[in-house]
Order: sequence, then C-alpha cells, then structure tokens
Amino acid sequence: MLYSIGYATKAIEDFLAQLDRHNINAIADVRSVPYSKVFHDYHREALAAALRARGIHYVYLGDELGPRSKDPSHYDHSNQVQFDRLQQAPLFQQGIERLQRGIDKGLTIALLCAEKDPAVCHRSLLIGHYWQHALGMPLTHILHSGELETQTSTQQRWRQQQPIVPDMLTPEDRCDALAWQAQCRQYAYRRPMES
Repeated sequence: MLYSIGYATKAIEDFLAQLDRHNINAIADVRSVPYSKVFHDYHREALAAALRARGIHYVYLGDELGPRSKDPSHYDHSNQVQFDRLQQAPLFQQGIERLQRGIDKGLTIALLCAEKDPAVCHRSLLIGHYWQHALGMPLTHILHSGELETQTSTQQRWRQQQPIVPDMLTPEDRCDALAWQAQCRQYAYRRPMES
C-alpha cells in the first residue's frame, strides 16, 4: 500500500502523530522545492532529522516525481506542465520504480507534499493517477484531519469539483478521464512566462 500526505498548516507534532497512526515508516518527499517559506519544520533537512528521530526513513524524490519538470518538452504552449507527458518520462519511471522497490522491501511509504487537499495536488493528479491507472495498484491519501481517502474517492471528487456528468455525448467511462484532464488544467504547475 502506498499513501500520501500533505502537511499544509499542520504542526510537525500532529504530522508525526498521523504517520504513527497509519504505521508509515518511510516518507518519499515529492516536492520539487523541498522547503517552506512559512513552516520551517518541513525544510528538507529539518524534516529528515525529525523523521530519523522517530525511526522513519526519508528519501527525496522531488527530481523524479515532483510536479515541476525541468524538461521543456513536458510543457505546453502556455507553459503549463502536462502530466500525461511527465508520466512517460524516464526520470518519472525511475521514481515509480524506487517506490515499488521500497514497498517490496516492506516499507509503508507516504508521498509528502505541501498541499492540504490531495484532489488538487500532484500526489493524486500525477502520481496517484499513474499508480492506479497504469499499474493497477491502490493509493490512499491521509487527509488533513488524519482520516483516509482512497485514490478512487479522490477521483470521484474531481468529477464533482469540475463538474463532469455523463450525457448522450459523454459516456460514463469517459467522465473520469475528462475530470482528470480538467483538474490538471486547473491545478498543474505553470512556469512563469519569460519576459
């Protein structure tokens, strides 16, 4: 089982307690920039030290699985990253393989990012979408409250947030894909335009 968690405005003690509650013994930091302007406890080095003190492994996978690709071919004409392109990149695939190897070793891994809601974060839009659809494996999000939500439930929320409903031109089996595309257009990283 793979999990995800966003720290948002959580005190580090609450964050660590949620990891304990769900038996997480490894964090894969998937932030492209592993620092916070406000919450310094979540700076890469400070977080790694706090996790180590609790016996939790830390690995930085932001280069492989972060939402801000360094490859210009992963962006469209408006400078927005295209997650479908990014999912096919060799570097992304290496990150996925590293997660699989960790799980195979018996680790219970949670992907870490800053976003409070997984429905608007690349944890679900990029990694969770690929994990479930391409690999057929479950992913569970630890919500801000500490409760759990499956990737399937998160995807159902995408349909509600957009909103996309089946009709005579949009069959039921296309709604999830359209909701994912719309959610990506709304929330995927957009590079600043060069002047």
